[in-house]
Amino acid sequence: MNILIAGDYCPNERLAPLIEKENYSFVFGQILPLLSKVDFSIVNFECPVVAANIKPILKQGPNLSCSYKAVEALKWAGFNCVTLANNHFNDYGGEGCVTTFETLQSAGIDYVGGGRTLEEAQRIYYTTINDKILAVVNFCEHEFSIATRKVAGSAPLDLIDNYGQIKEARLNADYVVVIVHGGHEYYQLPSPRMKKTYHWFIELGADIVINHHQHCYSGFEIYKGKPIFYGLGNFCFDGNRCGKDIWNEGYIVSLILDEDRIDYTLIPYTQCSDNPKIELMEEEKKESFYNNIEKINEVINDDSALEHFFDKWCKEQYSNIKYALTPYTNRFMRALWYRGLLPSFLSTKRLVSLYNKIQCEAHRDVLMSYLSQKVKQND
Repeated sequence: MNILIAGDYCPNERLAPLIEKENYSFVFGQILPLLSKVDFSIVNFECPVVAANIKPILKQGPNLSCSYKAVEALKWAGFNCVTLANNHFNDYGGEGCVTTFETLQSAGIDYVGGGRTLEEAQRIYYTTINDKILAVVNFCEHEFSIATRKVAGSAPLDLIDNYGQIKEARLNADYVVVIVHGGHEYYQLPSPRMKKTYHWFIELGADIVINHHQHCYSGFEIYKGKPIFYGLGNFCFDGNRCGKDIWNEGYIVSLILDEDRIDYTLIPYTQCSDNPKIELMEEEKKESFYNNIEKINEVINDDSALEHFFDKWCKEQYSNIKYALTPYTNRFMRALWYRGLLPSFLSTKRLVSLYNKIQCEAHRDVLMSYLSQKVKQND
């Protein structure tokens, strides 16, 4: 069984007019031979299909969308399945989710990780390839896309539910692939939490764990004989970083699943850099890519180093966290606050109170219920 798994696809900005004009060969031309040679291929569909006049949901960050031609482009390229558990799938609410389901079904592309209800979103995807059953389990970290018992959306990273999903898949399939959408944007390492959690997924029965979301590629490791890939990077996703940046580099994972082994190959590329398309790396650039992957892998395999780098990165994010806890909301006030011209309203006593409400599971339940209701009232 030869399968191919790619990262985040969102035909936005410079990509959008190319897709609308059906210039698919310009965007995907270099990877067509790869897709034509495999038994099965999966890509993360990072935005819903949205018709005109649908209202976006209230959330932090951009509301992404695409037209039905984004799906047609994937069909043309040869993808068989998409993952829908990601932080943008519910950007236009249930109507956007349902339109996406219907468009994928019409195109003959399967999907996993999304549904009209939580139960449907958490369903395991099964397919038979060369007389062997492949199971795909897909879920994402909690942001603004998670399905509920009555509302469409994505399947969540929920360790209790994920335990049952992976155990069930292990009983019913020859091979189990777990695909997670999570991690820290623009950070090329997993957090210690991610490493511990993904190890556990292997212990539960996953044969392969794949992660995407961070807008940059990360490294990989072999745990108990099974590969874990901590970040594929953007697959086809334009951005205001157009140029030579970690946003513009990624890799596809090609996997051969056999009776007694799992072989893998990384296929590195640049995307939406000078040109809004996917371009396979030439040999000289590949060498630099693999050298960087090797350095990343060295850190991943050293728990102390991994914790050190993560602590350092977190400290670099403290100013954003501090600002989020102030009453200042516009750019002008933010600029004044950063320059120390406006006071902070967080006393030590207040910080201790916030810490307790977030750290303690029982307090966090109440906090999340309150915040959820306030967001809904303003949506």
